Amino acid sequence: MNTPQLPELPIFRTIAEAAAELRQPAYVIGGYVRDLALGRDSKDIDVVTVGDGIALAQAVGARLKGRGRVQVFKNFGTAMLPTQEAGDIEFVGARKESYRADSRKPEVEAGTLEEDLARRDFTINALGLSLNPENFGELVDRYEGMKDLASKTIRTPLGPDVTFSDDPLRMMRAVRFASQLNFDIEPDTFDAIIRNKDRIKIVSQERITVELNKIIESPTPSYGFKLLFQTGLLQLIFPKMALLHGVEKVGNHAHKDNFYHTLQVLDNVANAGGDLWLRWAAVLHDIAKPATKRYFPKVGWTFHGHEDKGARWVPGIFTDLKLPLGEEMRMVQKLVRLHLRPIALVKETVTDSAIRRLLFEAGEDIDRLMLLCRADITSKDHERKARYLRNFAQVEEKLKEVEEKDHLRSFRPVITGEIIMETFGLKPSRQVGILKEAVMEAILEGTITNEMEPALAFLLQQGAAMGLAPEGGVVHSPN
Repeated sequence: MNTPQLPELPIFRTIAEAAAELRQPAYVIGGYVRDLALGRDSKDIDVVTVGDGIALAQAVGARLKGRGRVQVFKNFGTAMLPTQEAGDIEFVGARKESYRADSRKPEVEAGTLEEDLARRDFTINALGLSLNPENFGELVDRYEGMKDLASKTIRTPLGPDVTFSDDPLRMMRAVRFASQLNFDIEPDTFDAIIRNKDRIKIVSQERITVELNKIIESPTPSYGFKLLFQTGLLQLIFPKMALLHGVEKVGNHAHKDNFYHTLQVLDNVANAGGDLWLRWAAVLHDIAKPATKRYFPKVGWTFHGHEDKGARWVPGIFTDLKLPLGEEMRMVQKLVRLHLRPIALVKETVTDSAIRRLLFEAGEDIDRLMLLCRADITSKDHERKARYLRNFAQVEEKLKEVEEKDHLRSFRPVITGEIIMETFGLKPSRQVGILKEAVMEAILEGTITNEMEPALAFLLQQGAAMGLAPEGGVVHSPN
């Protein structure tokens, strides 16, 4: 593991000059130094000074001659300086913290560099690089953070029980860093998470969900979820997902472990480049299987209707987890509801009608749906999996053909409710809904094309069957 080196950026020398003038030792501390050592990109630069962090930020800003305006956050004792060359730099004075048992908000007071490093969550985040003229760029490593980086280990600077009891969110962060970096959690640290897991209850849901989303966005998110389950955190923060775990067997009938299946689907989506919300669809696609599980002696275990129940659960889950309730939630809900449909098409002769209906229901999310469904093919029988994937490719080809022909992603029947009411002199009523549905079904079945002339002729035919005649006996096609 190479010793991290400060980049040759003038801003670091500027900070060093300002710190020397104020006689306040200053250091780049934390994730930026860690990522330099790992060769990862990082934009978050934190500068700790033994003294007044706001005063140092203002002194640096003054030297930039109008190129940076300092933002001061007095309640937190911090300041932020935007720079062109290094992005946003946060300044704070070295501090020590003490905690009450019922809160993760510490009592803060000025401290030494050693006290500031000791309060860091993990040794790999307690690294520093000097910004002082006498030893500019020199590494500060009081807790063997470089050794832990080299061994890919997550460990706390102080006793892990103290660290996690003081700020229980650090338990989620331990799992998050392990998942993001593919590191191991050191055994004593791991055991301390198990002992202190109930402390997570004092952390706000918003903060927990931020960490959960980062785990989901990590390169191999299944690793993070396995750690959450093994520590008992998942059972507390997301019990519905924990219930997926386990296999029940009756005679020769056993179902697959839906927890590990879900994680495989999630990893498959991640490997295919799926974004956060497609990954959430993977997490939730089988979430209602425990609630719909039934055993029948002749057929074994079934989960009938789990896709519909799961879709109905999505708004409640998003609400509980403080996830956004707008377009993201509706897209996830749609994918959960439809995730069996393309796979069902694999098993039968693929008709244009079935493809039209799928395109109509999925709309602009059809590509996301197909990616999720391909990820959902996880059979351990390699021959069976290969057969499914070959058939699935045929479904995808058919989708392209029908989409090019019928343009159903943004499908809107040419016959609207307004046209129906105007044609037959109706007011909003059940009759209008029946006629509108009949026209849409005829288009999806391929009985008529989605064009005004054939659609209007079909509407008149359906109206006549219901005893309706066009108002005035004459129909004028809309322009």
